[in-house]
Amino acid sequence: MSTGTLIAIIVAVAVVLILIATAVWITMRRRRLQERFGPEYDRTLDTEDSRGSAERDLRAREQRHHDLDIRELPAEARDRYAEEWKRAQESFVDRPSQSVDDADRLVTRVMGERGYPTEGYEQQLRDLSVEHGRTLEHYRVAHEINIRNRDGSATTEELRGAMVHYRALFQELLGNSGQNTRTPRHTRHDAA
Repeated sequence: MSTGTLIAIIVAVAVVLILIATAVWITMRRRRLQERFGPEYDRTLDTEDSRGSAERDLRAREQRHHDLDIRELPAEARDRYAEEWKRAQESFVDRPSQSVDDADRLVTRVMGERGYPTEGYEQQLRDLSVEHGRTLEHYRVAHEINIRNRDGSATTEELRGAMVHYRALFQELLGNSGQNTRTPRHTRHDAA
């Protein structure tokens, strides 16, 4: 075998190995994003023009999140917020509309105290997606119901559902298993 043929074989094998290594690296990076963002990965993929664009967006979210000062809540703050949540749920029977609004404000306050900026709903979603991608859909649904609540068009059953959805994110943000955060089951008012 000539030297030229041997060099051509070595170069071809090197190119194939580089292509395989690149494919493995891209697959691992993609899998890491999918695991980190959960359903938010697919949602972002659906809204962007290409997979590359969606993954750049997700990596930009990670970078912004990395630059934020996100912190755990001290135990006394967790207890205080858990009590506020309990009061919001207990008042649901008599004031479902106000309870949902209270839950929305409470979730926003917890986000702020944890270090998440609260400057706007869309940015909140982007910032939360990095660590809370699996419960983010709960927040979206609760927010949509709360908007209808403010317009007076949400039913009592939808409001109860909003409390359940807010609770999912609230528990994650609080950093506990959810003691003192039961869902209101019975309402005195019939769904409209």
